Amino acid sequence: MTPLGRRIAALIRQDGPMSVADYMALCLSDPGHGYYMRREPFGRAGDFITAPEVSQMFGELIGAWVVAAWEAMGAPARLALVELGPGRGTLMKDLLRVARLRPAFIEAARIHLVETSPRLREIQQETLAGFRVAWHASVDEVPDAPAILVANEFFDALPIRQFVRTATGWAERLIGLAEDGSLAFGLRPMESADARPLPAPATSSAGVGEGAIAELSPAATAIAATVATRLARTGGTALFIDYGYAGPATGDTLQALARHRPVDPLAAPGEADLTAHVDFTALATAVRAAGAVPRALIAQGEFLGRLGLAPRAEALKRGKDAATAASVDAAAARLAGAEAMGNLFKVLAISSRGLALPAFDDNSA
Repeated sequence: MTPLGRRIAALIRQDGPMSVADYMALCLSDPGHGYYMRREPFGRAGDFITAPEVSQMFGELIGAWVVAAWEAMGAPARLALVELGPGRGTLMKDLLRVARLRPAFIEAARIHLVETSPRLREIQQETLAGFRVAWHASVDEVPDAPAILVANEFFDALPIRQFVRTATGWAERLIGLAEDGSLAFGLRPMESADARPLPAPATSSAGVGEGAIAELSPAATAIAATVATRLARTGGTALFIDYGYAGPATGDTLQALARHRPVDPLAAPGEADLTAHVDFTALATAVRAAGAVPRALIAQGEFLGRLGLAPRAEALKRGKDAATAASVDAAAARLAGAEAMGNLFKVLAISSRGLALPAFDDNSA
């Protein structure tokens, strides 16, 4: 068992079984042994590859969108350019490469990175050398100003609670100890037999069979609401890009990844990435309740296509050798292909009221 696994086992012996949410929070963010606190997970040498690591095209297209959104906002002279969970800083670096084509935007923008990992902050500082950057532990710390915020593969790493339909009603899935002392899943019945974790009909007794799993992410909806409240107050927009679905729905989406391969989520706490699919409907509901406007959810492939992925790929291939051109084509297919990231990943755009957003036709969800 890993050092963090031993600590979690001790906590369970002391306090009893813990929720999946508490387990995820410890595995990912424990100061001493959390996955994001002590590892560099990104890229081919890490455990997974995010869209910015696939190709510079992703960040460059987001950069073009950000500049167009700033112009739609009236080109404010002061702008908070915010990224949640910026990884190695690759997305922001590529975004700024395009944004530099508009000197007025660079003059207006103040870069704010919301990052809790000291190790990743050091890497981001190196990646973004030459830019004025402020780091924050939470979005609440970002100073008030008209804002454009980007969160790519951020919400999937936020803790979730899981609930299982049993013969007698819904029960919360917990993590306890097996007879041999290893970590194991268990169940704790909800207080009321009529209780359900998600709204009917998604989890009604008539529509969901025994063994079905429902998931909630209070942390995700709380952060979405915080961002929406800020945008409603100061003006601006945000892009939430992640893999997920339009809920409510049932299914077990908790997964662990190490060295680009799925592993047992309980096997090596702190040594593997833990994620879950994002319920974008839950995020949109929280955004609307907080006073901002969510747009209709679209697939990443469609979004990148609207931003000009194909012509950007052609521009990158121009004058290059066959191997380079093939690499660009492969990257574009991975980002936008229906069998790759194009359909699995979704884009939710939100904004303050009355703001027309580039690449989004409607003004509501």
